[in-house]
Amino acid sequence: MSPNNPFEAFAGARYINLETVRKNGAVVRTPVWFAASPDEPGKLYTYTMASAGKVKRIRNNSQVRIAPCDLRGNLRGDWIPARAEIASPESAARCSRLLNRKYFPVRLLMNFFALISGSKRAGIIIRPA
Repeated sequence: MSPNNPFEAFAGARYINLETVRKNGAVVRTPVWFAASPDEPGKLYTYTMASAGKVKRIRNNSQVRIAPCDLRGNLRGDWIPARAEIASPESAARCSRLLNRKYFPVRLLMNFFALISGSKRAGIIIRPA
């Protein structure tokens, strides 16, 4: 892992497997879309429904693990310890822009359906542990 880019293992990956921990200690692994900012090599961004279990688990325990994976969560690399936080509204907007750019046009279509359904969304920022 490069000190300048702690997440270099994720370059070119379309999905990461985000492992969060329940209060009872059970782990939950979820494949998610993610984006990196070229000017912030120590951060990855993802976006989800505000009511999603992963948001609740991250609020309770910010220690997570991530690994590159495919759409179904099959690992394509090693687990990396990280910490996650729920993004501020400003950071969530940045997260959304980065994901829109990476996953265009499918992401825009998903945003449209989220908008008409009234679903609240939450950005998640992931940093190395």
